[in-house]
Amino acid sequence: MSSLPYRGRFAPSPTGPLHLGSLLAAFGSWLLARHAGGQWLIRVEDIDPPREVAGAVESQLATLAAFGLQSDLPIQYQSRRHPLYQAALTQLLEQGKAFACHCSRADLAAQGGIHRHCVASQQRAHPAIRLRVDDGSLVSFDDGLQGHVEQVVDRDVGDVVLLRADGYWAYQLAVVVDDAEQGITHVVRGADLIDSTARQILLQQALGLPTPHYLHLPLLLDASGDKLSKSQAAVPVDATRPLPVLRWLWTALGQPPAALDAATQVDELLQHAAAAFEPGRLQKTSLRAPEWPPA
Repeated sequence: MSSLPYRGRFAPSPTGPLHLGSLLAAFGSWLLARHAGGQWLIRVEDIDPPREVAGAVESQLATLAAFGLQSDLPIQYQSRRHPLYQAALTQLLEQGKAFACHCSRADLAAQGGIHRHCVASQQRAHPAIRLRVDDGSLVSFDDGLQGHVEQVVDRDVGDVVLLRADGYWAYQLAVVVDDAEQGITHVVRGADLIDSTARQILLQQALGLPTPHYLHLPLLLDASGDKLSKSQAAVPVDATRPLPVLRWLWTALGQPPAALDAATQVDELLQHAAAAFEPGRLQKTSLRAPEWPPA
């Protein structure tokens, strides 16, 4: 994908209001897209109804808009893209790269939670569908911030779920199909998702899809260098005060505060941020956050 124009994305799940970690990922991915002169898209990952919170989609999009983070193309919703996922699943099944799995949670627990062979005690009316992961499936990639990463998928993950037994699409299949269909060249997201990258690359290879560049932003730390508490990280961001929050996030991303001092409006601040952003200032293992709440 190196020859394609830069296209990034932010893909929130509507499980509640946007919190600090999510907004930092959104702002960080937006800054990197703007620095590269590329596009930045929003995709709502609403394929898990049991975990969704009523009104969360509208709340999240309103928050992003309040912070000036607007999608450069129409917003996509995974809940409207089922035919794309079904086509990919059918392809894998027809090629023998996926199979029906009747294993229960108890069956998987007996295997240490890693699926390598079906040991189901009984057949399910609606089995899960899994990607067939060969033995010795070593996947490596060079993360834009974290460096070289390797994972033995068969040992560490096992056969990857594509369609859950409850009938809902698995995140791994949907995100791979969507990134390819939308022409995403660069995936910027939090380090909590870095473990998913190898299995996504394996799935891209199985489907014959291109692999985007990946960059995983590390976790937020407080001013003392400790992990930002869950209570703070989970606090919904205050969309009525976007300027101080954006300045706080800018500093957390390792950027010089003075670059935004002159901005008095959100659009002005984002223009200054896009012009002054330096990717080399991002910290590999931690993002030292200023004191919360922002002044």
